[in-house]
Amino acid sequence: MGELIISGPAGRIEARYAQAPGENPPIALILHPHPKAGGTMQDPVTITLFEMFAAHGFSTMRFNFRGVGRSQGQFDAGVAELSDAAYVLDHLESLNEAPSQCWVAGSSFGAYICLQLLMRRPEIDGFVAVAPPANHYDLSFLAPCPASGIIISGDKDVVAPPQDIDRSLTKVRVQKGEVIERATVTGANHFFQGKLDDMEKTASAYLKKRMKAFEKAQKEAAEAKAIKDAAKLPPPKPA
Repeated sequence: MGELIISGPAGRIEARYAQAPGENPPIALILHPHPKAGGTMQDPVTITLFEMFAAHGFSTMRFNFRGVGRSQGQFDAGVAELSDAAYVLDHLESLNEAPSQCWVAGSSFGAYICLQLLMRRPEIDGFVAVAPPANHYDLSFLAPCPASGIIISGDKDVVAPPQDIDRSLTKVRVQKGEVIERATVTGANHFFQGKLDDMEKTASAYLKKRMKAFEKAQKEAAEAKAIKDAAKLPPPKPA
């Protein structure tokens, strides 16, 4: 894993990056919890998501929002933080010119920014939003949600109660063919203390399912193209 300093809109952005092997690997950007509540890219949920995507063959990046760690600038209640996320995603894409997939993930405030970014970047194929604080941020801006993903929370979360997430999702629309899945980790609080493995297993199972479907669709498209190309070939000359 490499340490990076990215030149961002408010100065330097401190980041960590794991480059996946192979040609055209998928990419994932991971966003950390609220800076004013001690959130950093060293947050355990953020690191767990980072390591999970890297283990599944993604070129993966996490970073500190402005004003956190060695990142310059000041907290801006989400507006500039969204700008930081978009800027870092640009940088991640510059390191992987033709990624096979593009995903975003985040925890708490980072999950909210993740969903905001999703609405602005059509190249994003999927998301993992962990404990988005729907009691503080209305999720109705997902209108319609342009990509499928999963929202995970703990049933003991009193910071971002799961019932508020479920209530907010009743206002959300999705584009045709896209699905927002919902999962709850039994016994988990907002920080998934003692439940990180369960959260990771839930997210990993979803990611595996999505990537398997993607690979199947790719294979079917390649087979269809091969059949189409074969049909264009001139008939063999008689012996």
